[in-house]
Amino acid sequence: MTQIITSISEIADRYDVLLVDLWGCVHDGVRAHAEAVAALKGFRQGGGTVVLLTNSPRPRRGVASQLAQFGVPEDAYDVIATSGDSARAAMFRGAVGEKVWFMGQEGDLAFFEPMDLIDDPVDIQRVELDEAEGIVCCGPFDPHADPAVNRPQFLYAKQKGLKLLCANPDIFVDRGGKREWCAGALAALYTEMGGESLYFGKPHPPIYDLARRRLAAMGVDVDPSRVLAIGDGVHTDIAGAMGEDLDSLFISGGLAAAETKTSQHPDPDALNAYLAKENSAPTFAIGQLR
Repeated sequence: MTQIITSISEIADRYDVLLVDLWGCVHDGVRAHAEAVAALKGFRQGGGTVVLLTNSPRPRRGVASQLAQFGVPEDAYDVIATSGDSARAAMFRGAVGEKVWFMGQEGDLAFFEPMDLIDDPVDIQRVELDEAEGIVCCGPFDPHADPAVNRPQFLYAKQKGLKLLCANPDIFVDRGGKREWCAGALAALYTEMGGESLYFGKPHPPIYDLARRRLAAMGVDVDPSRVLAIGDGVHTDIAGAMGEDLDSLFISGGLAAAETKTSQHPDPDALNAYLAKENSAPTFAIGQLR
């Protein structure tokens, strides 16, 4: 049974490392959540390590810059691991070929910046769909358009046998209260149509491997039982934690605020009904990260 808590301080002494989702937990796509920032600072001041584990398609440098704009200070975390970096490593190793058709927006183009950690990287070229050997999807061209508008291109790509590299498995996010589609929605559509999609962010193993490498580079060696994964997505954050056999803290006031009847705290009956419906079993739940 998932235990509802009111503050992370209630359980902080059980953990040495937090793997923390960003959107919906630490910020809303526009500004930082002050209580979440204070909670992360407090955990670090107590000797803990905070890894920001995000399905953002951006390299970690781009995420750090974005966090600064939102008002998340550098002393609230130790290191960042992004789905984008995990997917970029696969791209530069040739997972979808050399000539790729790019789906995304102007701000996502940093995805193609070189990665020093990859030996003998593939020479990636962005081309039109009819010349492509694969698809790199950082998100929709229009985040407010129904993903189905891409069916004609996806049908053509499927017939060519192209693989789609998904840089962000999230289906949607809420930016300042307005819902936007993410790359995961396009990858799900492509898979539904019979195409092959490759995933690297939560809940899939590559991003957790990246987080462990980031921790190792810092000299942090932690027992998995002392790691807590935090997030508001049952199909990404919580499913990933369950797959990695990690304890988890579900932020019910994020994507599932309506279903869990969360204002300050989740309604226990609504929370249990939602988790049962989604076949999810987080260790703890809290209305907002605080």
